[in-house]
Amino acid sequence: MSAIYILWLREVKRYSRSRAQIIASLGQPLLYLLALGFGLGPIFEKAGQGSYLQFVAPGVIGMSVLFSSIFSGIGLLWDRQFGFLKETLVAPVPRLYIMIGRTFGGATVSMIQGTLVIVICLLAGFRPQHLSSLPLAVLFMTFIAIVFAALGTTIGSLLQNMQGFQLIMNFLVMPIYFLSGALFPLNNLPVGLRIATRINPLTYGIDGLRGAFVGTAHFSTATSVAVMSVVAVVFLMLGARSFARIQV
Repeated sequence: MSAIYILWLREVKRYSRSRAQIIASLGQPLLYLLALGFGLGPIFEKAGQGSYLQFVAPGVIGMSVLFSSIFSGIGLLWDRQFGFLKETLVAPVPRLYIMIGRTFGGATVSMIQGTLVIVICLLAGFRPQHLSSLPLAVLFMTFIAIVFAALGTTIGSLLQNMQGFQLIMNFLVMPIYFLSGALFPLNNLPVGLRIATRINPLTYGIDGLRGAFVGTAHFSTATSVAVMSVVAVVFLMLGARSFARIQV
């Protein structure tokens, strides 16, 4: 267990040393929040849906956690390229511990970034309905972070070089985000889009966040928690299996 803690701490410290990474990670969520939250606000309000800023803020928070967590797993490619991964794998600890430590470290970093985005949303005018629901929101942020850090580890274990990075970005990460209901309501969707959002695990994470923050959710809290719990276990198992087969 000490090996897991050491690897977790290593990931967190590596992030905390990079102020440029912290600032850069806030750029995209800030752009989405301002451009969409205020740009589409009048249209959303005319449609009788209320404040779009209140609606989209949980989606922007979820986006920050998603991107940070999945890229922390894909960071395996950098470690492999520069030899850091080989140094880690030769340590006298099971690879499962290494994978868990890296995954939880990446998830913790994602939670930190998500918290920073929450602060930005509050400054922009976002107002949670009940502060008492904050622990539930943190729970869903944790689910999103663990699920996609494990998915990132799986992907990073399978890829051999950075050439597949853009492929993963364009055909996996962005569709996961845009088909999660982060930017649009899940009601009255076409059949194809409804199916795509239902099989997307991020949908349940962001819907749970939205329910915790503003009291508006498409699924019940129990359903979202159950789905995210199952997906977290499955992705952690896939990540552990893929990581155990890494050839450095």
